Amino acid sequence: MEKKLLLGDEAIALGAINAGLSGVYAYPGTPSTEITEFIQGNALAQERGVHSRWCTNEKTAMEAALGMSYAGKRALVCMKHVGMNVCADAFVNSAVTGVNGGLIVLAADDPSMHSSQNEQDSRFYGKFAMIPVFEPSTQQEAYDMMSDAFELSERLKLPVLMRVVTRLAHSRAAVQISAPQEEKPFSPDNDRTHWVLLPVNARRQYLGLVDKQPEIEQASEKSKYNKLECFGQGEKKLGVIACGIAYNYVREARPTDVEVLKLSQYPMPVAQIQQLAKDCDRIIVVEDGQPVVEELVRTVVGADYAVEGRLNGKLPRTGELTPDSVAKAFGQAPFATLPAAENVVGRPPALCQGCGHRDVYTALNQVAAEYPGARIFGDIGCYTLGALPPFRSIDSCVDMGASITMAKGAADAGLFPAIAVIGDSTFTHSGMTGLLDAVNDKSNITVIISDNLTTAMTGGQDSAGTNKFEAICLGLGVEPEHVRVVVPLPKNMDEITKTIRDEINYNGVSVIIPRRECLRTLARKSRAKK
Repeated sequence: MEKKLLLGDEAIALGAINAGLSGVYAYPGTPSTEITEFIQGNALAQERGVHSRWCTNEKTAMEAALGMSYAGKRALVCMKHVGMNVCADAFVNSAVTGVNGGLIVLAADDPSMHSSQNEQDSRFYGKFAMIPVFEPSTQQEAYDMMSDAFELSERLKLPVLMRVVTRLAHSRAAVQISAPQEEKPFSPDNDRTHWVLLPVNARRQYLGLVDKQPEIEQASEKSKYNKLECFGQGEKKLGVIACGIAYNYVREARPTDVEVLKLSQYPMPVAQIQQLAKDCDRIIVVEDGQPVVEELVRTVVGADYAVEGRLNGKLPRTGELTPDSVAKAFGQAPFATLPAAENVVGRPPALCQGCGHRDVYTALNQVAAEYPGARIFGDIGCYTLGALPPFRSIDSCVDMGASITMAKGAADAGLFPAIAVIGDSTFTHSGMTGLLDAVNDKSNITVIISDNLTTAMTGGQDSAGTNKFEAICLGLGVEPEHVRVVVPLPKNMDEITKTIRDEINYNGVSVIIPRRECLRTLARKSRAKK
């Protein structure tokens, strides 16, 4: 068998391809982006014509993957954890419809918020939807689980959620590769009743989902990814439940005379937890993310049994786990490290030199200073760095698409001027509906769609609305004379500031589109041409 050195994301991607994948559907978001990019560049995937074009957002990705499953093919949908919120409607209902071809939903969580707005734990979604959840502890497991998860999905006729974290997604290890399987044949489902969620069908389907729970639980009890093992030869007073990547930190700490339950498939294997509690006096739950398992274990072992973890301070309540934090939980000293360098100045992230967003914020700051009550509502993208020095332009940044709707709400409350700054990819992801609301309400807002012709923050993927923004805005009802395009360059500063000023003073919805290609994307294209 061949071995490859792979990122966790790449192991997931290759595992999916070799499991007979027919389509991946995704919106780029760290730390999940490399999965789709790997599939796009894989020779076998290209030879087989595996669908791998980026979607407009996570909801459309989830629905398209469900459609491929309907046709009998194996599909993968990928997103970062906050994308689960966007696709939640389709995701939860897919557990009620069930699937035809195998369907895996990959959620890449980001403990410590390295590039995210929150630390939410996607395992909650698996419990919410009542479907199986896989959580690999190594890159090898991430690869192996893809085939197993597809098979379980088809056996149970349910989607399967796979949850990884940043540290696994973006670290490398040697992975043993198996021979590729053939794709599943085209075989659309002929039974309409479970796909049409009218109440009469939905009630029956939901009851069927409930009836499947014992089988799902049994799959976890028998899973090769869940196992009890002992460290040391002495009496086992301490039990440890190590979830996903946290299992590696426990092994690194190597506590003596403990019994460990490695947990990588959910629902929790209750019988194994009960056995662990019987063998030991207390249990420490080590999990990267929120105390999902810790809370559930308490309900299994009872209120009088000692369960420790994030909730009681044995482990940090927030942030990702580290070998040091886990070692400390076992009463061990931190691992030896080099002393911190002295007199090192912090280097916060900043917009690239020459970036068009810089010229947009320079012009915005100049004009906004003329209006004492001005507020600039920001959005998710590399232009969010406009909140930092030297610009300090943005007054809010909440979630994808919120700039337009927050500006609208603030304008409804009497704020003037209310300005929204949103990127091109974010606008098509979830900004268009907010603009339609503003048009329908004749809101007095100025929307700036800063268009750099790519999804720059995640590495330069295609942007769904490239070369379509004027048509989209006109189609949504923005007056033609108030859809303005400018080129963000220092030499055009007078024109840009005048345009912003004119549109602020217009009582209604106006859209300004500063358009200049991302320098990094442009440089990459130039190198490719050479």
